[in-house]
Formats: sequence, structure tokens, C-alpha cells
Amino acid sequence: MGSLSNQTRRHFFRNCGLGIGAAALGELERPTTASAQSDSKQSGLPHHAPQAKAIIFLFMAGGPSQLDLFNDKPALRKHHGELPPASFLEGKRFAFLKGNETLLGSPRTFGRYGECGQEISDLLPHHRAIADDVCWLHGMQSDVFNHGPAKIFLNTGSPQPGRPSMGSWLTYGLGSETKDLPGFVVLQSGPRGPRGGSALWSSGFLPTTYQGVPFRNGPEPILNLSSPAGITREQERNFVDTVSDMNRINLEAVGDSEISTRISAYEMAYQMQSSAPDLMDLSQETETTLKKYGAEPGKPSFANNCLLARRLVERGVRFIQLYHTNWDHHGGPTENLEEHLPDICREVDQSSATLVRDLKERGLLDETIVVWGGEFGRTPMGEVRQNTGRDHHIDAYSMWAAGGGFSPGLIHGKTDELGFGVDEKPKHVHDLQATILHQMGIDHERLTYRFQGRDFRLTDVHGHVLHDLLS
Repeated sequence: MGSLSNQTRRHFFRNCGLGIGAAALGELERPTTASAQSDSKQSGLPHHAPQAKAIIFLFMAGGPSQLDLFNDKPALRKHHGELPPASFLEGKRFAFLKGNETLLGSPRTFGRYGECGQEISDLLPHHRAIADDVCWLHGMQSDVFNHGPAKIFLNTGSPQPGRPSMGSWLTYGLGSETKDLPGFVVLQSGPRGPRGGSALWSSGFLPTTYQGVPFRNGPEPILNLSSPAGITREQERNFVDTVSDMNRINLEAVGDSEISTRISAYEMAYQMQSSAPDLMDLSQETETTLKKYGAEPGKPSFANNCLLARRLVERGVRFIQLYHTNWDHHGGPTENLEEHLPDICREVDQSSATLVRDLKERGLLDETIVVWGGEFGRTPMGEVRQNTGRDHHIDAYSMWAAGGGFSPGLIHGKTDELGFGVDEKPKHVHDLQATILHQMGIDHERLTYRFQGRDFRLTDVHGHVLHDLLS
């Protein structure tokens, strides 16, 4: 099958008894579509002029402690070891706290950096250099306080698996600008994958061509991508063309969108045999660039993934999501705020900051949104296990966004003196989703997909564009 010529394929289809007429043969003469994602932008989109073309989401899986990174709370240190006022606990929900936990002041040293004066602790020294490049999102709020559902909620707008992720919505709505790579790529680092797994990058009820494609570290990012021994590039081209021709006939007969996905998958795999090894070869970067990121070719790391994210943006990929795990610091044997939080901060600090600066120096930051944060934050009270940590906190935590029209150096929102709730400018997960879509040229209320008799959207029936975040 792999060595069939164009003439042999026509002869095969003409005489195979499938009832193919001249119209079907004409279809076979059309050029092969390189990528379903790049050719399937929804009509009428973008809804308005976009500020950004691509998104890099740096997902800190587990929930970083905003109180030890970005929000200095002197009152917590002053009242360290005391029970919190009952009024601060009213209406709050926690995952593991029993109700008798005391306030935990941060031992970290904070300073104010940049002209904006953002508070940054000694755990993130490289973030000081991007204080005025970043829009600081304080007072973030979520509805879900367990890891898996909360991650799914931030990605899909619903805590239940089965909805399309943000990357899927964007590639469904806008297509992709690359022909030889997926429009939605997932990169992972840390000791394990994130809780929630593939539901975090699922296409849900959208056609599966829009789901995220996880890349492995190393020269072969996709399993079974390499050609079998003895098979030439021309033979594979003929094989892919033949299978695509057969699938198009089946598609015309039954109208199943998953057949289009299959066509796209074969073509994408063929194209990636050339594009993926080139993409993953970080040795092409200068020693200076590798040193700035802290990247080491051939050694899996968050730093390598940040550099890969920049290379993916340069190649036209629409949505790149990096997951780095182990931010869940409850106070267990490997969840110590004093010992393990510094370790994980060192793993992400330099490369996160370098990514923003590198995109800016290359003229890519204006059209690329970089988001940094987790599914929720951590509590002002300590949680004592083998060590002292913090529980999940959904009512007041911090993230940041850079590029793509987000106002640089803006400190948006303020939490109360102990960090329990929001005093000024609260922001919900749905608001962030709506704002990101807006910057990509999409009205979050108009990008919908009808499924089981109902129109669905990323923000469900919620969300407001936060125009005061935007420049």
C-alpha cells in the first residue's frame, strides 16, 4: 500500500466496486490538506481585532503559596500561632483543615520591585527583573478546592471531565498558523503528571483534532513517529495519500467528523517526522540562550520546556501549556514549605522570567500571552502533618499574565490583611478565561458549540472581560 503511485490509486478506486464516479476521482486530484486545524477556522472569527496570536500557559500544578511568593502579610507574622478571627473564616471552605489551626506567618523575606512596587519574596529572585513586564493578578478566586476538579475547572470552565479545554476552544475557533505541528501542544515536567490527566487538555465534545498533543522530552516527542526501517519518504507520502483518499470517500458517505480527524492525524504525523526532531533540538540555540533559561539539551526540565514553548510560538503553534507538578505543600514528608518550596521555586523561577524577557527581546511578547499560576492558592493558617504546610485556598490567591495586551506593571486586586479574602477587585476563573479569549479576538459568549441540544461555551454562563487589566 505504501508504494502505490497516483495512477495506481486511481485504478484501485475506479475498479474496487465502491461506486466512485468522476466527482470522487476529482476529489482525489485536490491537494492534500496539511492540517485540519489550520484550515478549519470558524466563520466570522475573530469577532474583533485580536491583541494576541498565541498563549503559553505556565501551569504550576498543586497551588503555589501566594503568601510565600507574592503577598507579604506582616499581620500574619504578628499574629503567628494565634487562632484566626471567626469573622475571617465565615463562609470559607477548606479541603483538610479541621477548624483549630492557627495562623502561619511566612518566614520569607519580601521586597518591592520594579516601578510598580510588586512584592516578591526571596524564593523568586529572577521574577524581580520582570516586575514591570507582568500584570499581577491578586484576588483570584475559584469554586473548586480539590486538585483534579480545580485543574479541570481552570482549563475547561467545569469541574467535571468531558468539556473542551481552553486550547481546544481556541484551535476550534481560530485554527492554527502552523502546517506541520499541532495547534495545541502540552509539555510536562516534575516527578509525575498533573492530577486530572488528559482531561486537562481534552477536546471534550469537540472533534478530537482539537485536543492537546502531549510531547515527550527527547528527540522523539511522539511515540511511533519515526519511519519503519526500509521505508522511504516517498513511500510514506504515497501511503498517507492513499489512506487519506479512502477516508475522504468514507467521510463523504457518512459525514463523521472523526474521519476528518483521522485524515488530519495521518498528515500531521507525516509532517512532524521532519518538523518535530528539528523543534526538539535545543542544541541549535546559542550557549547564551541556554544559560539564560537554565536549559540543558537532552535533560528533561521545566527550563527546557520554556525554551521549547518559545520555539513553538515561533513556528505558529496557537496554545502551549506547560505543567510543572509538586506545588502541593500541606506539610507531608515531601511537602515542607521551608525545604521543598524553595526547591520547586528554583526549578521554575529563572526560566519563567527568561521566557518573558526572551519573547520581549524577539518582538513576540506583544502577540503572545504568557500566564503563570495554579488551580488555587494556599491558606493563611498552617496545616500540621509531619511538617507544617498550608491547605488549599480558593478565595484569594495570585497569578500573573504578560504580553498580548495585558497591562505591564499593573498590580490588580488586593487581599485583606491576613490573606483570607479579597478587599479590592476580585477576579474569578471565568473572568480570566473570558479576558484571555477577548485578547485573542473572541467574544466568550459567542464562541459556542451545540452538544446534546444545548449551546456550550468555555465560560459556561459566567465570566466578564476584565477591561481594566488591559492596556
